[in-house]
Amino acid sequence: MQQPYQLVARHILTGFDSYRAEFQQITRGARERFEQARWVDIQEASTARINLYETSVAATTQSLLDSFEEPLIMQVDSWVQIRLAYIELIDPRFDGELAETWYNSIFCQLHHHDQISDLTMFVQSTRPATRQPSHIPLTRGFISEGSLESLARQILDEYCFDTPWHDIDRECATLVEHLSQGIPDWAQRDRGLTIELIQSVFYRNKGAYLVGRIISQEEQWPFVMPLVHRDGQGISVDTVITDESEVSIIFSFTRSYFMVDAPVPCEVIAFIKRLLPGKHIAELYTAIGFYKQGKSEFYRSLIGYMEQGNDRFVMAAGVRGMVMSVFTLPGFNTVFKIIKDKFAPSKNVDRATVIEKYRLVKRHDRVGRMADTQEFADFRFPRDRFDPECLAELLEVAPSTVVEEGETILIRHCWTERRMIPLNIYLENASETQTEEALLDYGKSIKELAAANIFPGDMLLKNFGVTRHGRVVFYDYDEISYLTEVNFREIPEPMYPEQEMASEPWYSVGPNDVFPEEFPVFLFADAKHRKLFTRLHGELFEASYWRGLQEQIKAGQVLDVYPYRRPVPGRVED
Repeated sequence: MQQPYQLVARHILTGFDSYRAEFQQITRGARERFEQARWVDIQEASTARINLYETSVAATTQSLLDSFEEPLIMQVDSWVQIRLAYIELIDPRFDGELAETWYNSIFCQLHHHDQISDLTMFVQSTRPATRQPSHIPLTRGFISEGSLESLARQILDEYCFDTPWHDIDRECATLVEHLSQGIPDWAQRDRGLTIELIQSVFYRNKGAYLVGRIISQEEQWPFVMPLVHRDGQGISVDTVITDESEVSIIFSFTRSYFMVDAPVPCEVIAFIKRLLPGKHIAELYTAIGFYKQGKSEFYRSLIGYMEQGNDRFVMAAGVRGMVMSVFTLPGFNTVFKIIKDKFAPSKNVDRATVIEKYRLVKRHDRVGRMADTQEFADFRFPRDRFDPECLAELLEVAPSTVVEEGETILIRHCWTERRMIPLNIYLENASETQTEEALLDYGKSIKELAAANIFPGDMLLKNFGVTRHGRVVFYDYDEISYLTEVNFREIPEPMYPEQEMASEPWYSVGPNDVFPEEFPVFLFADAKHRKLFTRLHGELFEASYWRGLQEQIKAGQVLDVYPYRRPVPGRVED
């Protein structure tokens, strides 16, 4: 007969299995949605899968409370034995790391964070670093035998869809053309040249991706082949990407999560990690939809860094925010964002609204232009790990969030986000070429957010950052809204000169009214920057441009935004 601890452990794992089954059902539906060009359904499925975790954890937690006596569930000491029983249950599984994170979520729903320990939770994973292979084939290989044409045909024959290729001969030619441009001549002549691809296709937004690597006798390269479905024309090979930095951007923290069938998640992560050694596994788990596992891996890396390093928290570079206060560890590529207790008078939002804005970004398509965040509660750090000026400022602006507990500092609530160079600071030291490239990408960032039905609200340079790849990304979300909720207006002509000279506007302004004509002066204190940006993206200063985008979105159009370089006229591209 099973002991109560074992029954509780089994109950938790049963909840996890139900969650995993529903997660996989949504994920596996990605192929059909892509084949049928159901773009709106794709967005809805992505949001549903993100929301699924929290709703499933809540349901399992309530089921525990309904099924077992309260002392067994609510006494922390019980969880030492529950954890041990749970370890036995998940030991043979190939998704055990996800099961551990699920258990942690259940525990945190029931108990205070100050009761967390490695005896009651999986602060550190118990899964072995090296594991027996699952015997579920992860990849399939294709050998060229000296012919890129033969190699291309093999791949397209193997990865076929219910919707046919637009033109199989043309797709082969496209694949061969891009392969020949992406690898050196000597590799193309290698009869043993092999392309190894993950069996599952990666789906996101309007694209599907074959992901793998090219292997020659002397070298290897990442291989990503984006596929597009042109409505009514079939599926086409869009390009082939063999550059590591370009592939890294496709798996960026600014992207929505892939839908990819991963029965053994750690094997998929290990394979992609070999392609992108610079990526942390936390980011890779998040990229394929396991964002809670990404959060666990991030937390473990932070703990490890704190144990090994000795640098102290300092205020992050940039203009101080009116809503958020931001601090960072110099050697750890992350910022920590907390909500101030009092906002600047010009900010017409409250704490609850700010929290909802950040959660909206988590659920929404980020199109490579909004940084993903992780939300945490009850971080505890040693007092001596804070620079005194940093700690004094945090205690002053957010005393309800930053709490002194003797030699420990409690951060009740925060978000973590990848650290970037604020665009205004970047431009201070940029060359003429760098300035033009940054302002070009700044405008493209605004346009791509608009294509995803996002209006940033406060578009000041300080609210955008520059990544290590030189991409401009929005990261301050307290004023974002859906583009379709904004009323874009032209400034009416004054009836007489005195109106134009008055300190107050001579026309009525509603709460959602925006006047793009005001952007040039509002966004650019530097006249040179203003003139350059007007030349590059002057249409952003016209209300008609924004209204045109609104009309397309309201008509149900999902606009094209590509996560890779694609110089095709008339399309939004990265």
